[in-house]
Parts: sequence; C-alpha cells; structure tokens
Amino acid sequence: MNKPRTIALLLFTALLPIAAHAQAQNTPTPSPSPQAQPGHEYSPLQEKTVNYKNWTLNDLSDNKPVELRSLMQGKKLVMVVYFAPWCPNWRNEGPVAARLYQKYKDQGFQVIGVSEYGSRDDVKNYFAPAGPPYPVVSESEARDARDKTAHYGYRQLTGDGRKWGSPWNIFLDPSACTKDGDVLTEKAWIVNGELIEADVDKFIGEHLKPGTAAIEPCKN
Repeated sequence: MNKPRTIALLLFTALLPIAAHAQAQNTPTPSPSPQAQPGHEYSPLQEKTVNYKNWTLNDLSDNKPVELRSLMQGKKLVMVVYFAPWCPNWRNEGPVAARLYQKYKDQGFQVIGVSEYGSRDDVKNYFAPAGPPYPVVSESEARDARDKTAHYGYRQLTGDGRKWGSPWNIFLDPSACTKDGDVLTEKAWIVNGELIEADVDKFIGEHLKPGTAAIEPCKN
C-alpha cells in the first residue's frame, strides 16, 4: 500500500468517533411515552364493548336525582368521567377535564363527573366553594361499595385491572345512542386511566367540526 493512501486511511479511522459523537449530539432525544410517566396512569383512547346504561343519580349541588339522558340533551359529544375525590390520578386529570370542557363547551361538548368511593363533602371540598364547572353526580360514597358499582362492572368489561379505576372515562355520541331503554350504547370510546390530553383534544375536535348541528339526545 502506498504511503498517501495509508495516511488517508488512518485519518479517516481517527475521525470516525468524532463524527459519531457529533451525530449523536444533533439527534433529538425521543420523548418518553406519556403512559410511562411516573405518578400517572395515562391510558389511550380505545373503542370497547361496554353496554353502557342510562342512569339516574343524585346531583352534587342539591342532592336531587338527575337522569343521564337529560344531561345529554342538545349535546354533540359527552364525556362521563368516574373519579374518587381522594385519588391522586384524578387530581392529575381534573384540570385536564376542566380545560377541555372550557375549550369545547360552546361547541356542544359536555363533561359529566360521577364521584365514587368518597363522601359528598369530600367531593365538594375537592371542587372548592366555586363548585364544579360541569354537572357532577354521586354513585357511591364508601370504599367498601367498590365491587357493587356500575363503574366497577364497566371496568371489568373493558380490561381495566386497576384497584380503584379512578379516573375512568367514557365518551358518548348522543346521536348514536338508543332513544329509550336501559342500554344507551353497546360500544363506546373509553380511557382506562388518565386522559392523554393531546389525543383526546384531537378526538373531541374531530367530533365537533363546524357545521355539525346540535342533536336531540339519543335519536335512532
């Protein structure tokens, strides 16, 4: 091998580590998956068979019964979120649910909270004197009621293996619901955990496109 070629080869070999280091410095570090963030229980939107039923539960503000169908009236998309007021994961999601509601409420989006496994006073204390920005009802007030709630049954159907399942979110399209009867819808989009805000924001926006008229609840 001639001397010039030998020198060139040695220089090329020596520069390889430097080039590799420079490339690594310029390569963006991948963002961690939202589902893997410590202290959170993020979960993706999934369409599941849930056989979700209409309900009548007592409103947080006046303790009077209110029916789900009446809360859905005139809305284009409804998110029902089940939560325990003492749950840290709900405390993570609570501000997200409020932001999404404020952003889309004038376009036909409704959020409905269903409190579980905590007293009505605990729920009121969570929302502070101003109260919740959207309707909130109570299904259960004691932790020992967990296995008896509809919330628990829906979680079993959708593969949610968490102990308490707070928060648990289901999205209802009133136009696709049954007009009467117990079961509102066989399938629905659910989140078995905390909302991934960017994904859910996109999902809501796509269901509330301009020009879509408000609908009567649960028409066939």
